[in-house]
Amino acid sequence: MSGGQGSGRISPDDFRHIALAETVSTNNECLARAREGDPGNLWITAARQTGGRGRRGREWFSEPGNLYASLLLIDPAPVQHLHSLPLAAAVAVHRAIRRVMPPGSPEVAIKWPNDILVDGRKTCGILLEAEGLPDGRHALVIGCGVNVAAMPETGLYPVTSLRQEGATISAEELFAHLFVTMAEALSVWDRGAGIALIIDQWRAAAGGIGEAITVNLPDRSLAGRFVGIDADGRLLLDTGSGAPLAIAAGDVFLG
Repeated sequence: MSGGQGSGRISPDDFRHIALAETVSTNNECLARAREGDPGNLWITAARQTGGRGRRGREWFSEPGNLYASLLLIDPAPVQHLHSLPLAAAVAVHRAIRRVMPPGSPEVAIKWPNDILVDGRKTCGILLEAEGLPDGRHALVIGCGVNVAAMPETGLYPVTSLRQEGATISAEELFAHLFVTMAEALSVWDRGAGIALIIDQWRAAAGGIGEAITVNLPDRSLAGRFVGIDADGRLLLDTGSGAPLAIAAGDVFLG
């Protein structure tokens, strides 16, 4: 079933998967196939990316052994509901990573909006990209990069890998879990109609609520206490003066 055929229960059986040895970026690959008429609900994974990217055009470390996976959706929801899709994606990836961590391993948490932290260190980034297609459809790609076996030496934030935190699984094994948990999360999200349920699940998995954070915006930095997210998924920052600020996009630093 493609995303444009109305709501309904989504199951893993609704998705296809193509595994590549190497590509520039799995997001690019999904968008190229969308332009060629692919109906969507397509996962592309690659053992290696030569031009992976993160948010705001940053380069994404893409050594073999890690998971590089992108999901192509076509017309996944009315435009006014798409802002909540990153939260559903984060819930899915969080759940998949939790399922592969050994008993007694450090906490797995979501950092707003959709980074996954293990023991407070970043192990996953999620990048959503959208594009209008010539035939009037809209493509949306959920790209997931997870440090399974390796991690960059430096980054904006402290980083780790699943192997460093005690997980012995392969990228393929993690993807098998993600294939299921993403279908579950998209089914709950239900083209945006289930945003309240997704926000509840996101809050239950969130790290840093109640703690001091800094949010870097394009033009300034704001410091305050992270008091949660609103009904639209925006970060709520209590700066100590007036009502909490609702922030739609920014880089968050905990502590």
